[in-house]
Amino acid sequence: MLPLSSYPLLRWRMRVAERQDWNAELDPELAAPWSVVAGMRRLSAERPGFVDAVLAQVTDLGPITAAEASPDGERRKRTDPDPDPSTGRMWNWQDAKIAVEYLFCAGRLTIAGRRNFERLYDLTERVLPAGVLSTPEPDADEARRDLLRISARTLGVATAQELCGATHGHFPLPKATARQLIDGLVESGDLIPVRVEGIPSQSYLWREADDRPIKARALLSPFDTLIWNRDRTHRLFDFFYRISIYTPQPQRIHGYYVLPFLLGDRLVARVDLKADRRTSTLVVPTITPEPHAPDLTEPLAAELHLMAHWLGLDRVHVTADNNLARAVNNP
Repeated sequence: MLPLSSYPLLRWRMRVAERQDWNAELDPELAAPWSVVAGMRRLSAERPGFVDAVLAQVTDLGPITAAEASPDGERRKRTDPDPDPSTGRMWNWQDAKIAVEYLFCAGRLTIAGRRNFERLYDLTERVLPAGVLSTPEPDADEARRDLLRISARTLGVATAQELCGATHGHFPLPKATARQLIDGLVESGDLIPVRVEGIPSQSYLWREADDRPIKARALLSPFDTLIWNRDRTHRLFDFFYRISIYTPQPQRIHGYYVLPFLLGDRLVARVDLKADRRTSTLVVPTITPEPHAPDLTEPLAAELHLMAHWLGLDRVHVTADNNLARAVNNP
């Protein structure tokens, strides 16, 4: 999810994808997922004209799913061999899915909504406001500088890898220009080189970053921007976090759908949650406080009831069995 104001700043990436310029000015994964890169290489050689046919299908029928966008209705079976083993079984997409995802990366299509979790694709000009599409597009270098400024302002303090690295960057940027961009923002005073205790790499402080105490209280989504870079979370908060939904049950430590609990400027607990719609109850199977955490009873109980209200549930029931869980159940 991105604000529409960011759209012009990402047009340079869309143009790289549209040209299928995978190996030129940036690493392939910055313009498109590897499944799109590998899939388009194959489709360009084996099925010329197929992408245009898919685009015509969306133009006539959109918004539609990838399956509905297949002009010939041809689908591979699960028993068929992978057309490109390098994409992996998980990303062994149907050809129409590769085509619509490529057109999405190129900015020709966008996501108009979802149907049972499936993306609905439509022409970009039929989804995004005309004012956004007509906004003057900055050149690639200026767009990258603005994206880097957004990263720095959002993160507050970060290493170069956290600012723009291909794997963990807030907005991944080309390796060839990332160093130059950072140096330019240091020279302009937007970034201030600093050293963070315990982090050997050079860090950079956003010029307007404020170090006043933070009064926060939140159960964080596993995809919250504060914690999505798990390595950074570990370094800065000494909080090793994994969501656990992909972990086999015998190996889970803190539960299945585990949310960190932010209190002030610390991550102080892990809370496993489950919405039981049948009984309209927010069930809490596990609460695990961090070592030396302050008393969490009242703030955590309040946040759980807020979460239940947001989910449209009537009650909270803590089934976890430890002192904190019992206190939260009976605040």
